[in-house]
Order: sequence, then C-alpha cells, then structure tokens
Amino acid sequence: MKITVPVLSKIAIAAVVAGSILACNKPQTADKPAQASTDAAKETIVYINQDTLLSKYEYAKDITNSLQAKGKAAKSEIQGRVDAFQAEVADYQKNAGTMPADQRQTKEQHLQREQQDLQNHQQDAAAGFQNEQIGANNKVYDKIADFTKGYAKEKGYKLVLMYSKANPTILYGDQTLDVTADVIKRLNDAYAKEKK
Repeated sequence: MKITVPVLSKIAIAAVVAGSILACNKPQTADKPAQASTDAAKETIVYINQDTLLSKYEYAKDITNSLQAKGKAAKSEIQGRVDAFQAEVADYQKNAGTMPADQRQTKEQHLQREQQDLQNHQQDAAAGFQNEQIGANNKVYDKIADFTKGYAKEKGYKLVLMYSKANPTILYGDQTLDVTADVIKRLNDAYAKEKK
C-alpha cells in the first residue's frame, strides 16, 4: 500500500488536534493565575443600593426631616413677610388718592426699599437653605463613606460600588453582590448608639 503525502499531512494534523484537545482537557494546576485573580475579584466587589440606603438609614431620614422642617419654617416666615408687605401696599393703594404728593412719594420710596429688602431676604434665605442642604448631604455622605471604608476592610472587599436609579452607573449587579441590607443594619446600629 502506497501512502501519499496528503494522507501523512492529514494524520499529522489529526495528531496535533488530538493532542490539543487532550491538553485542554487536562486539569490545570497552579499555572492558572489569570482565572484565580478573576475569581477573587468577583468575590471582592460589592455594591450598595443608594436609594434603599437613604430611605432606610435613620441618620439620613433624620437629616431629611430636619431639613424639611427648616424649609417649612423658612417658607412660613417669608410668606408672613410677603403678606405683611402686600397688606402695606394694599393700604397705600387705598389711601394714595387722599395723600399729599410728597407723602405719596415718600411712601412709594419706602415700599420700593421694603420690596427690595424682601427680595434680598428671599434670595439670602434660599442660598442659606441650599448651603445647609449641601452641608447636610456632605455629612451623610461622609458618614456612609467612613463606615464603608471600615466595612470593606472588615469583609475583605476591594471595591464597593454605589447603585442608584437616579444615577445609573451600574446597569446590573448580581443580587449576591448587594450588601445594602447589612450596611443599613450596621449604620442604624451605630447611629442608635450615637444618639444615646
């Protein structure tokens, strides 16, 4: 029987393919660092649901309630001043026809100054409230960030991500990576101790 070169080539190729398949099926030992590091990364990355955290973290809820109360009080105080100014304007308009010209001019200048003062007060109050809101949000953020650093170190996490529907930088996270409930419990426990 005469064996030709193409048949030998086919046999050689088949032997190489068979050898490759056997090599792939061999159990790998310690020479698999890329897969091991990927597995470790999967176990050390977790996320916290910010929406749930802020709705269930007692400190954040207390800060929100405090800000809402201050906002209502400021709005009420400003509305009282607006009502008083409007009453003064209505009184002037009712009596303007019987007032001498110099008295009307003096009263109009007074009302213009009061209106400007009221507008300045409204702007100052809004800016002050906004600054207070930013400061309060920073306190909540700092408290959560400080806690998370210790929490991550304790649990051996290398990366803790934050998920929020309002800012969806994470589109999907496996539920096994969600540590929100544990974080909320621990934050609330720490806050309860602080309040005492």
